[in-house]
Amino acid sequence: MEARDINQTIDQIIREIEILIPAFKGSPEDWSISEGNTALCIITEDGKIYGKVYGTDKLRQRAFFKIAWQKASQVWITGQKTGDYEKIVFGGTMDPEDSPIDLPDLIGWVGGQPIVLSEGTRLSIGFSGFRGFNDIDIVKKALRQVDL
Repeated sequence: MEARDINQTIDQIIREIEILIPAFKGSPEDWSISEGNTALCIITEDGKIYGKVYGTDKLRQRAFFKIAWQKASQVWITGQKTGDYEKIVFGGTMDPEDSPIDLPDLIGWVGGQPIVLSEGTRLSIGFSGFRGFNDIDIVKKALRQVDL
């Protein structure tokens, strides 16, 4: 995908997530975690990083972006969803010493996922601010709205 096209696609993903965030006000469990302060990190195959923080509390946004970056970068390195990769490492499928990521640095939380666009471009996406399954879900919902 050409740079201009990927920029437009990622900008659209960012906008769609911003539209979806208020829907989580109805979930006290999610809203109490972040009060709408969330973060998104997207890494392209060649290592270009895109991001967006949402909300009004810069300190909380910063903390959530750090987690979103950890999730996205782990996906970028391993090609696996966060949470799933830890099952591979600690579940006996892989010797933990063979992991390309040092064990203390594995994120372990759900919310990082690989995405392949229709023409084959791979994106590693991390979202943070809600419970892990909703971090995954908000990205999936946003992607359904994007012309991929």
